[in-house]
Amino acid sequence: MTSGKDPTRPSVLGGPTIILVQPQLGENIGACARAMLNCGLTELRLVKPRDGWPNEKAVAAASGADPVLDGAKLYETTAEAVADLNVVFATTVRTRGMIQEFVTPRVAATELRAHVDSGHKTGVLFGPERTGLVNDDLTLASTLITVPLNPAFSSLNLAQAVLLIGYEWFQTGETPPDRLLHTGQTRPATKAELLNFFEHLEGDLDRTGFFTSPEKRPSMVRTLRNALERMQMTEQEVRTFHGVVAALTGRRKGEP
Repeated sequence: MTSGKDPTRPSVLGGPTIILVQPQLGENIGACARAMLNCGLTELRLVKPRDGWPNEKAVAAASGADPVLDGAKLYETTAEAVADLNVVFATTVRTRGMIQEFVTPRVAATELRAHVDSGHKTGVLFGPERTGLVNDDLTLASTLITVPLNPAFSSLNLAQAVLLIGYEWFQTGETPPDRLLHTGQTRPATKAELLNFFEHLEGDLDRTGFFTSPEKRPSMVRTLRNALERMQMTEQEVRTFHGVVAALTGRRKGEP
């Protein structure tokens, strides 16, 4: 993949605060910052990072997500890190015997969006890489997030967890359609242009004897047209195929 960085395009920023509790490696913090900015999240809080803060390895791993790291705030306890928040979610794998409500990341993102739209300050807690959040931290959250993965292997690294939650958050906002045809300097072909090409192709196939059975010709034509329609051809591609057909049949440009 390319870098995906384009400062000329607008950023979609804002959302819940990400709180990393006792993260172990600077590299992991940097990777989390990168995942956050991918999803438009910019507010990062750190609770007693093991390797101290600031951390040069975090900057290297952030791959340009410096605004997130530059604005990161440091706290001694988790309680202090969430003190000004109205709503807190926490990520966990194990239930730890506690009576708590669990939701999927998708449900959590929808609920977080509703809180943010209502003006509430929200945050999501992520625990240390090796152990996850302890019970005292989990009690600070109103809702726990658990990711439905392979029961035999549901381990995620810290940045993966942040990206997963961030992605679901981003999807609750204004997002592009699931499928988009990028046409560059051209445009999608009109139906008239496609029909003109179909007639050109079918006329030359008639002349070269491709349709050997008159009875089968209609179904063969439909097959060809359906296949070509699925290509979602652009105007430039239609013109190119006109040239291809003309070259294969030996007809010169402008020849009837």
